[in-house]
Amino acid sequence: MTAYLDHAATTPMLPAALAAMTEQLMVVGNPSSLHRTGRAARRVVEESRERIARCVGARPSEVVFTSGGTESDNLAVKGTFRARRDADPARVRLLVGATEHHAVLDSVEHLVAHEGAKVTWLEPTAEGFVEPATLRAAIDTDPESVALVSLMWANNEVGTVQDVRALAEVAHEFGVPFHTDAVQAVGHVPVDFAASGTDLMSVTAHKLGGPIGVGALVVRREARLVPLTHGGGQERQVRSGTLDTPAIVGFATALVEATETMESETARLVALRDELIDRAMAVAPDIRPTGVWERGDATRRLPGNAHLLVPGCDGDSLLYLLDAAGVSCSTGSACQAGVPQPSHVLLAMGIPESDARGALRLTLGHTSTHDDVDAVITALPAAVERARRAREATAS
Repeated sequence: MTAYLDHAATTPMLPAALAAMTEQLMVVGNPSSLHRTGRAARRVVEESRERIARCVGARPSEVVFTSGGTESDNLAVKGTFRARRDADPARVRLLVGATEHHAVLDSVEHLVAHEGAKVTWLEPTAEGFVEPATLRAAIDTDPESVALVSLMWANNEVGTVQDVRALAEVAHEFGVPFHTDAVQAVGHVPVDFAASGTDLMSVTAHKLGGPIGVGALVVRREARLVPLTHGGGQERQVRSGTLDTPAIVGFATALVEATETMESETARLVALRDELIDRAMAVAPDIRPTGVWERGDATRRLPGNAHLLVPGCDGDSLLYLLDAAGVSCSTGSACQAGVPQPSHVLLAMGIPESDARGALRLTLGHTSTHDDVDAVITALPAAVERARRAREATAS
């Protein structure tokens, strides 16, 4: 049996979401059609939109359905940049967190390479926070050139939860729109779009118990976006394409359940997370968690995130050794062109490259139990020993 500790990558569908999606898969109807079956599908979509909006503190008209977090990030970054630049050619600067997901980073790099954008990377503290003063200083150098600020709500690797409201307030002091990638946050920590002051917020279903392939970009009505796709003009003319009614109802059902059970689930996951971190650090004296970690706290670190540094190891070696022992997890690092690279998140936080190579991301979710923690701790000592021997052999 496999112990699954990679919920930050994707989490199993909640039974209620799977049942709702399966039922809708048996019903024909394109929600853009005007006949009876089309109108019935449209009703399901709009009711789901209302449920999602209530869960994230938004108006239904602000929820634009997409295929997931990557598309939402691309639409937010590219669409806002193009709209702002078209209205004012001087608006070419993007202020972006150095620890963002690659869906944001690569969108920015594309705009820099092909559309004349300029980027200012916002460096985090050693715990992964971007301070409001850092953002203010970056804007203040040339406020009239800024097109967009993009800072994620909760980091997908180390679990750091930003003070999004304080950061959005700084952006708005200068009249700059603010985007946040909330893919890891929604359904796991309290998220209120309206109260946060953000202008655009990316969300996906498969991180919170819904299906893969559906998400949303929550967009304030006054925000201006240039569409990435053109066709039928669905979703406020912002995102054309036939809506996936079964996936959308699965998304809404999962989000409602995740929101309703958040308080109890947070307490349960924090206890498991803290146990996992404590027991992992007991395996070897130099194993330590990254980011900010206080026992019992889920306000500054995601409740299910146990990201560890294991000095003297290569994270990929640990991953494969743990996988062979029946433990599914990740390193949190990127692998480009077949060459393992240390995580850009850890490097931006000031962690030395040699230590960053030993990252291990263990993430818990709604199916996690003490047995999963036991499985990791049982397998970890041998995996660490073998991974360290392998690195030493490679070095020599």
